[in-house]
Amino acid sequence: MHIPDGFLDAKTAVASAGLAAAGVGIALRSVRRRSAGRRVPLIGLAAAFVFAAQMLNFPVAGGTSGHLLGGVLVAVLLGPSAAVLAMTAVLVVQCFVFADGGITALGANVFNMAIVAPGVGYAIYAIVRRVAGASLRSRLLATAFAAWCSTVFAAVVCAGELALSGTVAWNVVFPAMAGTHMLIAFGESVITTLIVAAVARSRPEVLAQDQNGTGLPRTGEWAAYGLLASLGLVVFVAPFASGWPDGLERVAASLGFASRIVARPAGSAPLQDYTLPWFGPAPLAMVVAGSMGTLAAFALAYLLARGLARPRDTARRPAAGDTPSRA
Repeated sequence: MHIPDGFLDAKTAVASAGLAAAGVGIALRSVRRRSAGRRVPLIGLAAAFVFAAQMLNFPVAGGTSGHLLGGVLVAVLLGPSAAVLAMTAVLVVQCFVFADGGITALGANVFNMAIVAPGVGYAIYAIVRRVAGASLRSRLLATAFAAWCSTVFAAVVCAGELALSGTVAWNVVFPAMAGTHMLIAFGESVITTLIVAAVARSRPEVLAQDQNGTGLPRTGEWAAYGLLASLGLVVFVAPFASGWPDGLERVAASLGFASRIVARPAGSAPLQDYTLPWFGPAPLAMVVAGSMGTLAAFALAYLLARGLARPRDTARRPAAGDTPSRA
């Protein structure tokens, strides 16, 4: 669903960038106010995993593929503000390092995938959980429905941006984007629910923690293993990802506006199109480039979260022999 350069006009690009900036600003303020330092490795891990997972396109139907967005996954595990931060880091790395998504459309891509998807998805998740109860089954039901809705909502907003830009008529692009992504959303729902279920069984304290980060275990070691697992996805699974066009690409081709894409100049991104022309066979080059991107997404999200997180309480605790003063 990464919008390339050429699909949006100036007014839509600027408006969506303004909304994206406002949303990211709110998320940054929330992370600064509410996140403890022990959550920082998990935010970096979330960005790394989402980057790696988005390289794994799965076939849907009719020659169309899809990939995990990941917004609801991160929001359920770490909260919506952390999800906005992690998703934004992923999209920035994809845009400037891999030319995945246009520079002029970066604001729209951030708004659609880093704000609308996790924001709407988490709101639906919270509502369903409140109605269905606090059991694990209810949590997974809420996760599945929210993940499906997040993909469809992001696709509908993307359709609106294309229509406002005059790229394609609303009554044509809306059913095409919504219908295609309703199918892709089933993959999003299944993958997200399976991962949340696995976390609930292996590290239930992550799901039990509150938004201040209390109750979290020591996360450095777990984040390291998770980062290695993300790299494993790139190394062992990404070479077998579906080569079919994704939902937006398929809609653009079928509705005749794919020719509007403004190609990025060669060399405008260091690892453009997830390749290293000077590095051996194409599959190996993609693995190396994807691994570098996974590490870059982790580093960007980690450093940003670390700079925002509240420092640990350094106030001196009373020693065993200290006597508290009386007023």
